Amino acid sequence: MNPDTELPPPSQPVKPPRTLLSACGRAIGDFAMIRPGDRVLLGLSGGKDSLALLHVLLDLKSRAPVHFELGACTVDPQSPDFDPSPLIPYMAALGVPYHFERQPIVETARTHMSGDSFCAWCSRMRRGILYRVAREQGYTVLALAQHLDDLAETLMMSMFFGGKLRTMQAHYTNDAGDLRIIRPLVYARERQTASFARAARLPVIHENCPACFAQPTQRQAMKELLDAQEKQHPQLFANLLSAMRPLMNRHGLDSAPAPGDVQRYST
Repeated sequence: MNPDTELPPPSQPVKPPRTLLSACGRAIGDFAMIRPGDRVLLGLSGGKDSLALLHVLLDLKSRAPVHFELGACTVDPQSPDFDPSPLIPYMAALGVPYHFERQPIVETARTHMSGDSFCAWCSRMRRGILYRVAREQGYTVLALAQHLDDLAETLMMSMFFGGKLRTMQAHYTNDAGDLRIIRPLVYARERQTASFARAARLPVIHENCPACFAQPTQRQAMKELLDAQEKQHPQLFANLLSAMRPLMNRHGLDSAPAPGDVQRYST
């Protein structure tokens, strides 16, 4: 854990800034992400984005007219360079139902991974564990913390290296049909979650996996390209969001909020 971000006093959730709440509220409403009676499991890596989303959802849960339950799950891949265990007392202090899964993902990769990058393999393994925990604990929705920057980078990578118009979806049902996956940060910028995490002194757990940082990645190259273009064209991400909206809702889910859903959360 970064020594400059000690755990804040463990008494109350931290209120996110209005701009971040507004971005998440619009996304939740536009894509009908949260419905009455939902049991939402947050995939909590311990990074700035998932910690920011944790406090957004806690704020929403305390004020929204729609009742839903919230829990969180962290997957510890048992890497010597990544220790998310400080999240255990932090989550206990917040009073959020918490599931901490220690799985030897790094060790298993050495004998079972073939023809794939470690990052992609690890990501699939973590997602599978989140699905399992959600099913075992009776959650109906899995919340993930990818933001607008992630979606834009994914779009660029798909076009440049795959020849396809694809990005992450904001809200969809998994192949088994028993879980809905939501991304409430799809309208939020990475700089918003980073700024909130710093200002609130959230207990960010920094990943230092050598497999992730051994060489420049395609995603990092897209991040740098978009950053350079945004400096010349300030409306770049607003335009990219407009272009991506049809790609963010391709699984037959109604883009209009259903009756009783969280339709607006901007105050």
